[in-house]
Parts: sequence; structure tokens; C-alpha cells
Amino acid sequence: MPTVSPPTRDTAIEARVFWMRFQKEIALFLALAVLAGAGYAGYSFYADRREAKAATALAEAKTVQDYQRVIDRFSNTPAGPSAYLLLAEMQGKEKKLAEANGTLQAFVTKYPQHELIPTAQVAMAANLATLGKPDDALSGYQKVVASFPKTYIAPFALIAQVELLKTKGQTEEARRVCEQIITNYRESIVVGEATRQLRSLRPAPASGAAGGPSATPSGGQAPAMLAKPPVPAAANAPAATPAPSTAKPK
Repeated sequence: MPTVSPPTRDTAIEARVFWMRFQKEIALFLALAVLAGAGYAGYSFYADRREAKAATALAEAKTVQDYQRVIDRFSNTPAGPSAYLLLAEMQGKEKKLAEANGTLQAFVTKYPQHELIPTAQVAMAANLATLGKPDDALSGYQKVVASFPKTYIAPFALIAQVELLKTKGQTEEARRVCEQIITNYRESIVVGEATRQLRSLRPAPASGAAGGPSATPSGGQAPAMLAKPPVPAAANAPAATPAPSTAKPK
């Protein structure tokens, strides 16, 4: 078993020289490490207190001004995103849809990775539809489906497109959207509405189809033609005899 030799005199001298040369730097590094640990503990305590104050302020908010104060003071806490969304909801209830969309856009910009981004975008599209901007609303719904196809909000964004497409006269596209919901989102609660819409969008059966009787306005069968075609003469009928001549013989 190998033995560890004791440090030689030269090694001890080198260690002492190293300490004497860099003791200030080492001491400073240790001091910074201690301060960093204390600072993290202090920041954690401060952050906990700040988040608690933010949560209390959000719970007590009742007006637009209250939610705006939470945003101004605590936007970097978990209460911040909720304050944006609740403010937009209150603005919507007050029929301030343009302001609500401004608040929702600020939420999307500030918290681009938030799990409620698609919900905010659907709300913005709905507000645009109410504001009489169907093209912008349709584009917003389509963007949500394209960007977040696996989220629970995607089928809602699809079903919202159906009425807009019907209004624009794009019946075939509306039918395709309903079929997409039924095929890709079978577990969604909007499947029933998609099925109902699809049933109402089916084209009526064409009248007078080949091989079938034509329908009359009353729904019955068309009457037979009244005029009968002339009956052709039989092929073996005897030839007609000429009429006797009345002229006297000379």
C-alpha cells in the first residue's frame, strides 16, 4: 500500500509564499462568497415579502385603478400577469374593448412564455370581432390555431371562425373548419357545436338527379306528359285499297 510522504520543507515554503502573495485576493474572495450567501438569503426573504404584498394587493383590487397599481408596482411578481388579465377583463365589461386589447397586447409582450398567451390572443380576436373588424378577428383566431394547435383553446379558436366565415360567404371553408374540429379535437366540448354547424352547412341535394324522378315544388313526382306521341303503323298492316273510279268507260 503506497504511503503518503510528508510535505517537504520546500513545499511548505512555497505554500507560505503563495499565501503571503495572494492573501488579500483570497480574503476578498471569501468575503464576497459570504456576502453572496447572505445576500441571496436576504433577497429571498425580500422577494417572499414582496410577493406576499403583491398577492394581497391583487386580492384586494376592485377597480381599474387598483389593477393598474398592481401592474405598476408588482409586474415582476406572480401577481403581475394576473393583474394584466383581470384588468383586461374589467375593461371589456366596461365596453372599452380597444383598451382591453391594449392591455392584453402588453401582457403578451411582457410575458411571451406565459401559459395563458393563447387565451389572451383569443380574447383579443373576440374583441376585434365585436369592434366590427371580422378580417382581423379571423386572422387572430387562425394565428392561435397555427401557433398553439395542442392547447385546449385551439378548438375554441376554430369554432369562433365558423360564424365569421359564414358571414363572409365562405361556406366551404366553414365546413372544412368544422370537420377539422371533429377530426382533431374529439374530446373538446365544442365538438357538439361543430357537428351542429356542419349539419346546417351541408348542401341541399340537387333536384332532377340522373336516373331519378324530378321533384315538383310540392315534393311529389312530376306528372306524366299529357300529349301522347302518334302510334306508328304496324309493319304487316294491309295496304289501303283505292277508291272506285266514277268515270264512265268510253
